[in-house]
Amino acid sequence: MTAATPLHERPSPLRIADAAALRARVGAEALVSDWVEVDQARVDRFADATDDHQWIHVDPERARRESPFGGPIAHGFLTLSLIPSLLARVVQMERGMTVNYGLNRVRFAAPVLVGSRLRACFIVAEAIDVADGAVQVAWDVTVEIDGGAKPACIAQFVTRHYF
Repeated sequence: MTAATPLHERPSPLRIADAAALRARVGAEALVSDWVEVDQARVDRFADATDDHQWIHVDPERARRESPFGGPIAHGFLTLSLIPSLLARVVQMERGMTVNYGLNRVRFAAPVLVGSRLRACFIVAEAIDVADGAVQVAWDVTVEIDGGAKPACIAQFVTRHYF
């Protein structure tokens, strides 16, 4: 595995100034985040935060011996929880605020072995005006595993943006 992309080589986030610019992204090319490593320390912190200490996540020795994955894996919900921060790396709203509104679909297509690197690809599937002047966006998200044949997670993430 290669090291994470140095900060000075990462592309700048796409800056969105207003609702029209966000609506213009419907169907546009994917926005792709940089890679993020999922190490054992991150998995352990997530286990502590969620009280999910299942051995396939937090006991590397047992996971190597007994799991079908050959080692410890990240929680599926850990992978899912990275989506908002990965989105923030590729899109920056110039003003207002963004809130997570929910998920329409989620599938965990492949396990994330501890030590793997993940990145997310975001496509705006829909952007509609909703109450209070907000724009609700449905993002088609694919979380990829570096070198993996299948994605870790496929989801539709819904956000609301207030300008």
